[in-house]
Amino acid sequence: MNRLFQRKSILRPSPASMALSYVALGIWTFIVLFPLYWLVVTSLKLPIQVHEGPFYLPFVDFQPSLDAWYYIVAGDLSKDTWRTYLNTVIVAPISAVITLILGTASAYALTRFNYQPRLGAIFTFIGCAALAIVAIAFGVPWLVAIISALVIFFLLLSTIGRRFKRSMGNDDIAFWMISQRMLPPIAVVIPIYILFQQLNLLDTRTALIITYVTINLPIVVWLMRDYLRSIPIELEECAAIDGASRYRIFWSIVLPLAVPGLVATFLFVLVFTWNEYLLALFLSGAKAQTLPYVISSQNATRGPQWWNMSVLILIMIIPVIAMAIVLERYIARGLLVGAVKG
Repeated sequence: MNRLFQRKSILRPSPASMALSYVALGIWTFIVLFPLYWLVVTSLKLPIQVHEGPFYLPFVDFQPSLDAWYYIVAGDLSKDTWRTYLNTVIVAPISAVITLILGTASAYALTRFNYQPRLGAIFTFIGCAALAIVAIAFGVPWLVAIISALVIFFLLLSTIGRRFKRSMGNDDIAFWMISQRMLPPIAVVIPIYILFQQLNLLDTRTALIITYVTINLPIVVWLMRDYLRSIPIELEECAAIDGASRYRIFWSIVLPLAVPGLVATFLFVLVFTWNEYLLALFLSGAKAQTLPYVISSQNATRGPQWWNMSVLILIMIIPVIAMAIVLERYIARGLLVGAVKG
């Protein structure tokens, strides 16, 4: 008993260490929250107050004004604000949901099935896809180009594809998918622009949704693959013995157990899509602009309009912050899974 008491006293932090921990947490909290506070303060300033100097405290250092909020929400820029806000609200969640559905199904397949695709078949498919893209670029109708490429692929698959015996495993497939995110977006934005230009999909929400699903799919597959590995396969085997189909097992057993991982992954993808700027700059025009594009356009001939940018940024980040607060319980469980084993 005496040893147990001594052990507890050793593990209990001293008052000095606790005070130091609280001071460090307070400093870190100030560093994290100060940019948000500065956005709020800047949005309440007049242009002359922004340029005169750093006023920190409303009603003490300066008199707050809602002119910037009125200009963005109900004034001259309100039409563009709500149009781009609607585009963002439509494009980001829809693309995130589609990405989550496709990525989770792919991750489940990579954790429960063994794939060994041959390199010959893969290279043949890539070559036929490139041939179709080139044909579309030279004016061939996209439907004719795709059908012709598929016919050529199946013809070559029975000859060239069988000569290459080397195959890939599940880990190779997953690594190949996540390696696509290593490329900077600027390296692929021109081909993507030409592709949607030929398909007459520029300046549409459809083009943005397709692009965001494509670039975020590897992230979902990679994250959900690690999470689904933590679900005991014995539960699925018991359900299979009871007569449940693979789809019933996936829908009724795997997905309910994977809710924390799904929520955390969904929020990651939503944030990536919500804040994306470069692809939206190239693929959208007057109709499909998103909020990051409008924020960047506040850099006028008179310089950056910091007061308007602050209002737009606050309008942009409030829904994501609110969603993160509501889903905090699931996010914490989704991020910590697999961190402690044994």
